[in-house]
Amino acid sequence: MMTEHLPGVETSAPGLWRRHRPGLQECGIRRGGVLELHYTLLPLPGESAIGMLERLAALLKTHNASVVRHEVFGAVAAQPEFATALRRLFGDQPWPVAFVEGASCNAESLAGMHVLAVVGARVESLAVNDRVVGRVFDDGHARHCVLGDVRPAEVTASREQQALQAFENLEAALSRAGMSLPNVARTWLFMDDILAWYAPLNQVRREFFERRHLFDHTVPASTGVGGRNPVGAALVAGAWAVEPTNGSFFMGEVGSPMQCPAPAYGSCFSRAVEIVTPGWRRMFISGTASIAPKGDSVCAGDVDGQIDLTMQVVRAILVSRELDYSDVTRATAYLRNPADAPLFRRWCVRLGLENWPLIITQAVVCRDELLFEIEVDAMAPVRKRTTSTWEI
Repeated sequence: MMTEHLPGVETSAPGLWRRHRPGLQECGIRRGGVLELHYTLLPLPGESAIGMLERLAALLKTHNASVVRHEVFGAVAAQPEFATALRRLFGDQPWPVAFVEGASCNAESLAGMHVLAVVGARVESLAVNDRVVGRVFDDGHARHCVLGDVRPAEVTASREQQALQAFENLEAALSRAGMSLPNVARTWLFMDDILAWYAPLNQVRREFFERRHLFDHTVPASTGVGGRNPVGAALVAGAWAVEPTNGSFFMGEVGSPMQCPAPAYGSCFSRAVEIVTPGWRRMFISGTASIAPKGDSVCAGDVDGQIDLTMQVVRAILVSRELDYSDVTRATAYLRNPADAPLFRRWCVRLGLENWPLIITQAVVCRDELLFEIEVDAMAPVRKRTTSTWEI
């Protein structure tokens, strides 16, 4: 089905199309024989988790697509109903689902879900401890290993021990895919009660990275926010790892023009990581908040000020690599107070981003004074060569 030419579809470049309708933002990217489908599904008024999954099933059936990444933000109390509907529609353990306590900023039980599916590529599942935690696909230029809902082995262990176990299980999944930690471009850490142990988490992560000599390679982009999970673990993790298959490939850290590197104040992640393959650039921007160039929080108590600065920072990173807001394929905004959601929505309308692939959810950011954080993924054709290190 040549969706790129359907009426009503916005086409911004060859092989790329976007479409939006109530409760759905959709981006399709065709490269060679592989089509990536980026879906952001938001609940329609009064819609249940079952209804959202039925809409997803219809989308996947239309394209005969295979899911490789699925994250859901919503009330943990809604997860059993969601899991039952998922099994009914797709069978047992069809793919990893990261279900995070990220309440909607309205009356719905789910804030929304992001889904990445592919067409034209063989997709394989990865399991650790008899649980599916990853999916692997090859886009013709690289193998991608996408992990989600990676948990510690013992949810009764100390938080620090659970963090170490989660990193070890993440590494075990990568090994099953024939990859290792230096292949990782992006991680996600969803932590229960983040303010109580974010510093110890960073210590565990730093020591784990040091033992694997990861600081000699690309340090992944990352998001670390507060959000409970249905199994009561101290955290659940996810990751995106990449291995080139034909030599025309670049992966590297991208600095923030408006902020210092995160390791300068003890956090072990890159502000962003880009992956460049022939003709295309993929960008992962870490969870970004209102942090000044020297690493201190700014605009305390002023959510409008925090939103404005944070979005300036995000755009500066995008523009530094020939991208912009219009190239974003997935965005998640984390608000400390759900009552502030209309402020951010108004900000999006002012910039013409009302049809962004965006989920707004309630979550706790890593510092008590921070009220807003956002992470984005973006993808677009390479517009011009900007570094001599690319082999394209």
